Amino acid sequence: MQINGATALVTGANRGLGRRIAAALLDRGAARVYAAARRPESVDLPGVVPVRLDITDPAQVAAAADLAADVDLLINNAGSGTHASLVAGDLADIRLEMDTHYFGTLSMARAFAPVLAGNGGGALVNVLSVLSWFSSPLSDAYSAAKAAELSLTNALRVRLADQKTQVTALHVGYMDTDMAAHVDVQKSDPAVIANLLLDGVDAGQPEVVADDISRTVRAALSGPLSALYPEVA
Repeated sequence: MQINGATALVTGANRGLGRRIAAALLDRGAARVYAAARRPESVDLPGVVPVRLDITDPAQVAAAADLAADVDLLINNAGSGTHASLVAGDLADIRLEMDTHYFGTLSMARAFAPVLAGNGGGALVNVLSVLSWFSSPLSDAYSAAKAAELSLTNALRVRLADQKTQVTALHVGYMDTDMAAHVDVQKSDPAVIANLLLDGVDAGQPEVVADDISRTVRAALSGPLSALYPEVA
């Protein structure tokens, strides 16, 4: 999928990684970038087209697909971070994680798959996480939702192959964004991650594993469960 000349829609594009992806798309010569956010007035990046979009709202998803009918690159980046516990957390927070990361991403894929097919296939990107492979006790509801999104991504990769839609997954750990502000660990620069992602899309890669922690966890998946969860050994 060639970024130069592409028409892209990025969800959650008003801040964090989404804003950096939108900026990198413009820098790389994208013809048009739709910057989607629940509050489009919060989009402050020059050169993009702000779009009102809450991916958990089916009517707004349908309206976005109608508006952005020229899209050949969809980047599903919108997310939530409630830090809810699966055992003790508020069920409303747990449902929000699943509604956003799984059902919201699914809704976007269903709405835009015909758009992408009509525009030659293009590409669909799902921004995942190292936590789609590993369940953190600090945010296991988020981890479960991201694991569901990973399964969805694999299914979409197979389902959309016939229409020649490239499906790329991004796996990354903590980034220096508002969502990770509460965590005192080493964090990646989201601008760097945005460009690594677009490098992968340009090269047709099905998976971009963008940092050391993601590569470590990815490699550990083939080993014993105790390598990831020492407490079960």
